Amino acid sequence: MQKGDFIKINYIGRLESGEIFDLNVEEVAKKEGIYNEKVKYRPLSIIVGAGFVIPGLDHALLGMNVGEKKTIEVLPKEAFGERNPSLLRTVSEKEFEGQVNPRPGMIVDFSNTKGRIQSVSSGRVRIDFNHPLAGKTLKYDVEIIEKIAGAEEKVAAILDFFGIEAHQKIAGSVVEIEPKRPVPHQIKERISYLVLEHVANEGKKTEKVRFIDVFERVPEKTL
Repeated sequence: MQKGDFIKINYIGRLESGEIFDLNVEEVAKKEGIYNEKVKYRPLSIIVGAGFVIPGLDHALLGMNVGEKKTIEVLPKEAFGERNPSLLRTVSEKEFEGQVNPRPGMIVDFSNTKGRIQSVSSGRVRIDFNHPLAGKTLKYDVEIIEKIAGAEEKVAAILDFFGIEAHQKIAGSVVEIEPKRPVPHQIKERISYLVLEHVANEGKKTEKVRFIDVFERVPEKTL
């Protein structure tokens, strides 16, 4: 694979201990006893080199072929970074009054940043804002399932990555996207950038991305 290729992959992410922290293969999830019926297990659609996955995994995909499997080791600097001591904060337990009862292990949203409570003692709460996998060496089993070629399929792959169901249409150099549900503005901007940067129709780069928001009248209830 080369940078900019659209592909679908299966992956299994493990800690050095062998514990699985992430995967998208249903068969393995069931075998390992970690199957979650609320999770959709399916190949992940990504653009190689576009930051859809951690750098170490992204780099490993370069040069691979469809159907090829590989097991890789990813050091912290190519994964979720080293642990940063400055991201450990201690705050007063009063900061949580009327919201939650802080306890160790709880994930909290503090000052618009998510962190994990490490300890609660003497009215003080210690929160770790590092990524849960920061400082850890990871292992991935990865397989390239498919290479995506068509323009419409590429747009669909980008939407799929963001979990967006939508109707899409390509007319010349214009891509129209009609989401089934409201999409945050920042996500629209990100999708538009990716389509403009990576999707071409009949050899012509996309020049415009148009999101269509549809508002329908809600039928009045009759007594």
